[in-house]
Amino acid sequence: MPSLDISQRGALWIVATGVIAAGLFFLREPLTQFSMALILWLAIDGLTATLDERIPFMPRWLALPVALVVVLSIVALISFVVINNIAAIIGDLTRYEFRLNQVLSQLHQAVGSPGRSPTIGDLVAQFDPARLTAEIGESLQNAASAAMFTLIYLAFIFPAASVMSDKLDYIFRGKGQRQATREVLARIRQSMERYLWVQTVMSLIITALTFITLRIIGLENALFWSFLIFFLNYIPTIGSIAAVVLTTAVALVQFSTLDPVLWVFAGVGAWQFIIGNFVQPRMTGDSLNLSALVVLLALAIWGTVWGIVGAFLAAPITVMLMIVLAQFQSTRWIAILLSADGKPTPDTLGLSKSESGSN
Repeated sequence: MPSLDISQRGALWIVATGVIAAGLFFLREPLTQFSMALILWLAIDGLTATLDERIPFMPRWLALPVALVVVLSIVALISFVVINNIAAIIGDLTRYEFRLNQVLSQLHQAVGSPGRSPTIGDLVAQFDPARLTAEIGESLQNAASAAMFTLIYLAFIFPAASVMSDKLDYIFRGKGQRQATREVLARIRQSMERYLWVQTVMSLIITALTFITLRIIGLENALFWSFLIFFLNYIPTIGSIAAVVLTTAVALVQFSTLDPVLWVFAGVGAWQFIIGNFVQPRMTGDSLNLSALVVLLALAIWGTVWGIVGAFLAAPITVMLMIVLAQFQSTRWIAILLSADGKPTPDTLGLSKSESGSN
């Protein structure tokens, strides 16, 4: 078969990219559920390995169920706190109606809009209550369905992962290819586990400090907003900005003076800036060796394709893509462009170097 010239290869890449993008978009629901299940599996498996190594008297067969219970209990606890606080916030909306009307009036005057300033009652009247109730019910049903399928995927990932090593032996008969493939998978797994560990620890630290700060200032439902910031910190760059903007907006509604609003803005922003710029980079190391521009582009692309779940998974998916592209000579230049320092896989052997090994 004659080799393709540069223009034909370029056209083939464009067509393949379009087909893959379309598939990711139209299959976003099952793919996002599977991706979340894979993230949970990495967290559980990583905790299992840690318990097995750090606690000598605990065998791995016991460490696995302990890690499973711990991770799923944390997820359930967070869900309970969020749902419980959302109900409390909804109950407080009528109490904040006067302040919300004041804020709307100030915004109306600031932008110089003609006519009377709208009120909360006017805005609520524009929505059909029956339609709004139906949409909320549908969203809750979709969330419950997604959670159920995620747990189903998670249950099937464990037995599939246990036989993956044997499958690699059947796929790659050559010892060199088999070893190189294991190294690539190990590199991806280590990067994902380290990224999840660092992001979780950093998010917990920021959440604790933010909760203390908000409690001292007197912001209501501080626990809920702190938990929300915990999730937002999994979104690089944009999540930190959203955390500061969100808490400042809430403070603007609650407080009638600007002093506590400014304290909320300064307090939340300070923790995000200090930990995000001085502490987190030292812990992350090379597990998130992505260019800052690439991170922003990944957030835009995956957020468009998979929505909010895509924004959460943008960084780890791009890291995985960078590691895979670095294994082949024809695509290594793309991995170098994606990386922050030009070394996408400094300690991983490429497949291209071992393909000529034993067959």
